[in-house]
Amino acid sequence: MIYKEFKGMQLSQLGFGAMRLPVIDGDDGKIDVPQTVKMVDIAMEKGINYYDTAWGYHGEHSEEVMGEALRKYPRDSYFFATKFPGYDLTNMPKVKEIFEAQLKKTGLDYFDFYMLHNVCELNVNQYLDPQYGIMDYLLEQKKAGRIRCLGFSCHGELPAMKQFLEIYGSEMEFCQLQLNYLDWEFQHGRAKVELLTEYGIPVWVMVPLRGGRLAKVSEAQEKTLKELRPGETVPAWAFRFLQSLPEVKVILSGMSNEEQLWANIATFEEDKPLNEQEMDALMAIAEEMADERLVPCTACHYCTDHCPIGLDIPRLIELYNEHTLTVRGGLFGFIAPMAMGAVPPEKQPSACIACGSCEKVCPQQIKISGVMEDFVKQLEM
Repeated sequence: MIYKEFKGMQLSQLGFGAMRLPVIDGDDGKIDVPQTVKMVDIAMEKGINYYDTAWGYHGEHSEEVMGEALRKYPRDSYFFATKFPGYDLTNMPKVKEIFEAQLKKTGLDYFDFYMLHNVCELNVNQYLDPQYGIMDYLLEQKKAGRIRCLGFSCHGELPAMKQFLEIYGSEMEFCQLQLNYLDWEFQHGRAKVELLTEYGIPVWVMVPLRGGRLAKVSEAQEKTLKELRPGETVPAWAFRFLQSLPEVKVILSGMSNEEQLWANIATFEEDKPLNEQEMDALMAIAEEMADERLVPCTACHYCTDHCPIGLDIPRLIELYNEHTLTVRGGLFGFIAPMAMGAVPPEKQPSACIACGSCEKVCPQQIKISGVMEDFVKQLEM
């Protein structure tokens, strides 16, 4: 296992992300606890010591399950990270209430790493508003030893990051950033890393495979990669890209089964950054992907918690992307219509009432109601 030094701590570069834990019957709110515990046991045995969760993951059950899974291990043998859920503006006045509840849910006395969750255009003004006392409270907890390191996660664009850092940059010790080779240019990842470097803030990576999008490439793209590194898997290329960035300390991966866990463990047994030729090839593939112009959903499920009619929005967007890409490729799209045939009318995209609740918490700032409207039109064609 590769380790990176941070403030005297040796952090496994592969972090165990707890947003995509194994679930029962496909229900995101029903975590398969025995399977999760088994995966954590494997991770601990193989040297993974960084575990990342959040208040809202898996219907607010992830923190509790991860605390349970790690409880039998010495507290100094792992690093536990979680976040204040400011992606939901109704939580802004509740920082003390939520923080205390998180400690209780996890069964911990302190958090090694604590973040302001998803600083972006939708909430940066509220995060900076002194009436909520969010930063004051968290700094008090740090002083009291209940937070070891304080940082923030960010899906927002550069202006929101700059606005936040101008006020709190001196207090931030790390930033968890959506970063992968597709978003390096597509979502201005390079510029964001450069901005953080100006403030001396190291990078923690989330969504390294872009919700699984980078786990598969076209046959032609895979052929190019195989010629450069015959023994490397397609998902490993995404991690090797991140290993090539000196600013990156921790790379989180949300693993839903043992197969994914073992594959990631194998990848992080050695540090194999890309050379110039390999980097150029990967950037060319990223450019091709960006040109597909698909909806950039990462299936974080924040939207589903706020949909008043309970639409499975990530799944609908997944089908929308598949259908759009198929049709644009000149093929007959049958997968999405077939899948929709098994979905009750009240759960189909046509049921969307365009209330905008989902869009207010979407980290990608997707105009979801517009996607649903276009999906309906495409299915009717």
